[in-house]
Amino acid sequence: MASNRHILALCATFCAFTLSAVTPVAPAFLKPGDKIAVLSPSSTPGKNVPGDGAEVLRQWGFVPVLGEHVLSEYRSFAGTHLQRYDDLMKALRDPEIKAIMCSRGGYGAANVLALMHPDTLKRYPKWIIGYSDITGYLSAEVCAGNMGIHANMCGRLAKTQGTDDASLILRDMLMGIMPHYNFPAHELNRTGKASGILIGGNMSVYGDLAGSPFDFLNDDILAENDVILFIEDVGENFAKLDRMFQYLVLRGVLSKVKALIVGRFADCPPSRGYKDVFEMIQDYTKPYNIPICYDFPTGHDEDHNYPLIEGCKVDLNITDEGVTMDFFPEH
Repeated sequence: MASNRHILALCATFCAFTLSAVTPVAPAFLKPGDKIAVLSPSSTPGKNVPGDGAEVLRQWGFVPVLGEHVLSEYRSFAGTHLQRYDDLMKALRDPEIKAIMCSRGGYGAANVLALMHPDTLKRYPKWIIGYSDITGYLSAEVCAGNMGIHANMCGRLAKTQGTDDASLILRDMLMGIMPHYNFPAHELNRTGKASGILIGGNMSVYGDLAGSPFDFLNDDILAENDVILFIEDVGENFAKLDRMFQYLVLRGVLSKVKALIVGRFADCPPSRGYKDVFEMIQDYTKPYNIPICYDFPTGHDEDHNYPLIEGCKVDLNITDEGVTMDFFPEH
């Protein structure tokens, strides 16, 4: 994904916004009958995806509201930057909309964030749901003091009719019912316990937010909170991945987090002398005495992309027998 640092730098300059230390809180949980906006704030989805995903939300007891530009096309985006911004702002400002389900990720979050004042999401605390490029919006949520949900989007709901385990956990999570995760151990795991707020997602997306008002790895958040970082990516070559891990080291992130969760790195063919991404991560994490979980089911593998609450306090326990995680959202 190409860098948008130049756009975000302009945003930081014109907004004249100073980051402050923050511990995120949960927006209001949903109840049956609540409205959920279905938006395409990044790339254009398949023509049936928003409607089919909305039908699943309806079956779950919610009232889906499709954004005006949910199927718009402008170059690689679901409408111009301003059209996507307008759809997002309408959903945020509407008091009847309680959550925002993204139709897909793709590309373009940074262009919309460049139009947004960093205080906006703080004024309108609502659940934003998605992953991949939506990591950009989730990072902005955490900076604004809100939690968000890193999870599958309309495409997966449409494919499974919302009956797969990850989708059903998402449904319950939206209503305040938290899962207890218990996954098998991986041979590379580094055992240990950690508690802290969970942040992360697509590395190439949040890397491009560095130094902007929407960067959830800013010094204030890392200083104010114990942080557990999760990482994933898709379709990146090993030279780019190497730079991403260098970025985590040079920014001091790996020396500050309490644990690292390594998700799925799909379609990242090995090169540069590494047999896989995990071997590269092992090299970069050797100096840090923190628990590490490998191959956690999150990322660009929709069959194994379990919902994670960004900014939520979690307890993580990595043992030789397996990995457990519990969520403790605060209002």
